[in-house]
Amino acid sequence: MPFLDTLFGKLLLTFGTAMVPVIELRGAIPAGIAAGLPPMAAYITAVIGNLIPVPFIMLLIRQVFALLRRVPVLNEKIDWLEKRAHLKGRVVRKYRLPGLIILVGIPLPGTGAWTGALVAALLDIRLRDALPAILLGLIIAGGITTAVTMGVIHLF
Repeated sequence: MPFLDTLFGKLLLTFGTAMVPVIELRGAIPAGIAAGLPPMAAYITAVIGNLIPVPFIMLLIRQVFALLRRVPVLNEKIDWLEKRAHLKGRVVRKYRLPGLIILVGIPLPGTGAWTGALVAALLDIRLRDALPAILLGLIIAGGITTAVTMGVIHLF
C-alpha cells in the first residue's frame, strides 16, 4: 500500500500543503478531501498546518529581509514584498485586529496566514495579539473553503 493511501499519508499531505505559501489551506483542504479525508479532518489538519509557520514569519521576517538585502539583486524583490504587504495592510492598519481577521479570513489569492503574518510583523502588531486574530481568520477561511469544496463536489 503506497504511503499516500494511508490515513497518516493523507493527513501529512494536507498538513504539508497547508504550510506552503500561496497554496495554504485554500489548496490543502480540497487536496485533503480529494485524497479521501473526511471534510472535517481535512479542515482541522489544514488550519493547524497553515498556522505553524505564522510565529516564525512574525519573529524572523525582518532578520530574513535584512540578510536577503545583502544580495543586491534581491533588494528590489524585498522592496516589492514590503510594498505589497503595506498595500494589503491598509484594512489592517485601519481596523487593526478585526482587519487582520478579515485579511486572513477571505480565502482569495494574496490573502491568508502568510500575508497576515507578514503584514502584522511589518505593522508591529505583537505576536500574542496577532496569533489569535490569524487563527480566527484561518477558521473562517477554512470553513468557507470546505463549504465551497463540498458544494463543488456535490455539483458533479
